Amino acid sequence: MCGIVGIINTDRQLVDGSHIREAIRIQRDRGNGLGGGFAVYGVYPEHEDQYAFHIMYEGNGHSPCISTVEDYLKKRTNVSQAEQIPVYPNDRVSKGPYFMRYFLRPIEEFLSPEQTEESYIVDIVMNINKIEGASVVSSGKNMGVFKGVGYPEDIADYFRIEDYRGYMWVAHNRFPTNTPGWWGGAHPFTILDKAVVHNGEITSYGTNLRWLEMYGYYCMLQTDTEVISYIYDKLTRGDALSKEDACYVMAPSLWEAIDRAGDEKKRYLRQLYGSATVNGPFGIVLTHQKGAIVLNDRNKLRPVVCAKAGNTYYASSEECSIRLLSPEVERLWSPRGGEPVIIDLMTEDKKVA
Repeated sequence: MCGIVGIINTDRQLVDGSHIREAIRIQRDRGNGLGGGFAVYGVYPEHEDQYAFHIMYEGNGHSPCISTVEDYLKKRTNVSQAEQIPVYPNDRVSKGPYFMRYFLRPIEEFLSPEQTEESYIVDIVMNINKIEGASVVSSGKNMGVFKGVGYPEDIADYFRIEDYRGYMWVAHNRFPTNTPGWWGGAHPFTILDKAVVHNGEITSYGTNLRWLEMYGYYCMLQTDTEVISYIYDKLTRGDALSKEDACYVMAPSLWEAIDRAGDEKKRYLRQLYGSATVNGPFGIVLTHQKGAIVLNDRNKLRPVVCAKAGNTYYASSEECSIRLLSPEVERLWSPRGGEPVIIDLMTEDKKVA
């Protein structure tokens, strides 16, 4: 089950959250009220050079873990602004955890010689997630995630996402099967600027988890989808693979297909990154600072439909969401299994041209 929707304005035109709310609302039957969420890019232009940490704290604003996290952040980063994320309880989502956001930069002298700024931030995220009662919901620049337990339209109203504007949005309607329905386990799952919404089941979770832990990633959110964002981050940022190669690692060809093609590069990638292969039925939309990726498992056991209308791309579990957003599209297609749809945002010079 599960429903996913993505809106990608490659010209970076901002739209408010009411559009994505309606697009995922009409997929209500794909969920069961145990999880909904949204990621938005371009939402904090006044802080675009800072990392925007959305942190969920269990309990209320007096939980002792808040001071623990904030003391840690003050020691490791320069926090320019900290504020509660506004919520608007309603009769469908009456109470949730306590949400804060922090705009921060790393303290440069704390970075080791071989450490990049982004790897430093990843370490901070992993350490906060180990603190009981605290979870980092998102940690990228100029982006944020809003998620919780409820149908997605109810979560949208709880955070009033129509008050936020962005050039790229993804949404998820959850139907958990093997993992619990709780606020931290709702989609999207993120690390730095990467956010993932997923429909399906990751049967390789245990193998993927052990591989990630060797490189300092820790999955604390009790759901299989979390590994996808970390795998992609490790492959593209840590190992500097291209987007195409990273997608191939996650959804590789069968061995017999590699043998028939005699493709040595594909053979090498599958051998080297066997533990990063994502097995099981899945359809994902993965967004990042420079665009988005739509990817099915190689057997295409979960539905994903894509469309293009002008400078905007759409991805969805169902065509009806795309038709609602744009009744007339230039192209509508269903990607083949294991073949990624890679969408790049325009650069500033192309926008001017």
